[in-house]
Amino acid sequence: MRKPFEPKKLEIEKDLEGLSLKMLENHYKLYEGYVKKTNEIQEKLLTADKKTANGVYSEYGELRRQETFAVNGMKLHEFYFAALGGDGVPHGELVAMIERDFGSMDTWKEEMIATGMSSRGWAVLCYDFGDMKLHIYGSDAHNVGSVWNCALILPLDVYEHAYFIDYAVDRKTYIDGFFKNLNWDFLSGLITKWGLDKVSE
Repeated sequence: MRKPFEPKKLEIEKDLEGLSLKMLENHYKLYEGYVKKTNEIQEKLLTADKKTANGVYSEYGELRRQETFAVNGMKLHEFYFAALGGDGVPHGELVAMIERDFGSMDTWKEEMIATGMSSRGWAVLCYDFGDMKLHIYGSDAHNVGSVWNCALILPLDVYEHAYFIDYAVDRKTYIDGFFKNLNWDFLSGLITKWGLDKVSE
């Protein structure tokens, strides 16, 4: 039997530059909801009637469809919160990979911002195991826009719930605040932890 998922602790305990603790704590509550729904859906899948599974409508089919929304919502938020709390100064292995695949940090950041401004849900920096390069993908929902064979590195949440408390409809200023607080030790740590710096050589 699978052990239920548990919410990862929010390590941020004070206001960040441009991101209030109040906003982050409220956002974290939504993440806790995705963890709860992931467990609930996966529990129901154990007893759902597989014999009536149908592409138009069935309990099993709906559970499977909503499972991807809940699980991706859980995982994207875990990386989102883990990536915050730093000083925003780029350094480490990820910087070298960004410069290699995007030409410069400025070009990469410009593309992340443009993707965040034009997407309804997320702008996501991923490592693609197919061409062994970094890519940015836009996602209109947790389970819309995901690309297979990729490792998630940095998700930028642009749903209104991520910034409305501090910024109302001013998404651009929120995104600026996001970049000011990136934890590059965590981000570059992912590259070395997963050995992506080695497979990319």
